[in-house]
Amino acid sequence: MAVNLTPQYHEAELEYKRAQTAEERLECLKKMWQLVPKHKASEKLQAELKTKISETKEEVESDRKNPKKAGVSYKIPRQGAGQVLLLGGPNAGKSRLLTRLTRATPEVAPYPFTTREPYAGMMEWEDVRVQLIDTPPITPDYLEGWQTSMVRSADACVLVVDLADDDGPFAADAVIERLAQVKTVLVGQPPTENPDPSVQHVRTLLAANKLDADGAADRLDVVREMFAERFPIHALDVESGNAIETLRTAIYQFLNKIRVYTKRPGKPADMDSPFTCPVGSTVGQMAELVHRDLAEKLKSARIWGQGAFDGQTVTRDHVLHDKDVVELHA
Repeated sequence: MAVNLTPQYHEAELEYKRAQTAEERLECLKKMWQLVPKHKASEKLQAELKTKISETKEEVESDRKNPKKAGVSYKIPRQGAGQVLLLGGPNAGKSRLLTRLTRATPEVAPYPFTTREPYAGMMEWEDVRVQLIDTPPITPDYLEGWQTSMVRSADACVLVVDLADDDGPFAADAVIERLAQVKTVLVGQPPTENPDPSVQHVRTLLAANKLDADGAADRLDVVREMFAERFPIHALDVESGNAIETLRTAIYQFLNKIRVYTKRPGKPADMDSPFTCPVGSTVGQMAELVHRDLAEKLKSARIWGQGAFDGQTVTRDHVLHDKDVVELHA
């Protein structure tokens, strides 16, 4: 018997994954509990939700009783096709990478721990934008609570490795291990099933930086030996710009999004500002991005693009493809 989760449940689950504070996560979990079907096929999911709600309530109470323990929190509103965090050890080149890929101007210096708080910029790729966020270095002795929350809520992460330093690959491994200690696992591809509901898997690609440095080729071999089975690896040099555009494309494609353009009846399509949806999204799900009321009243749509002849009328369950043009009819 299938669980048959509703679109409203999946929306609440997405909000939960994007929540950046314990209180936000608790509200999302309560909503998910209300929306989950209550039958035998969902018993395992119900048990997982109860566990998460209980643990998150304890976290909220702990933060309220010990505000100093809760520490500083940052909340950066999502923008663009996705939110991607730049992670790494000291002097890996995260801030310089942010500058190269966006118009942001974070402080960049040759000494460690220049970055003390999150710094966001918008990366352009063709006609879409992706939000990149630089974060302070993570070491075995340094990881702020707000960093963990942001990593867990990100759409993806880029783990930056320093190829100019023999310790670079091991500093990256220390980042992975430190996050794992707080039940945040960086992976190239999350597992289809998660036996421990308290563990969050975060999709991550690895950017091996400073490719033009002396000895970088040998260190890149070490990186591949250590990480190739876990992460997609992209070698580049931020300073020279070597392979920087390849990484830009890889970051966008890693989000698994498609672009969908809209048009009004009798009008040309708006080809300047596409909506971005997860691969496999339907017309109905895309309509939710335009306006919730429109999605509820949606009767049909006309499609121009892959999977349909130009102007074909389709239902809300029609699966969209990259660069489809959609005309919604309520």
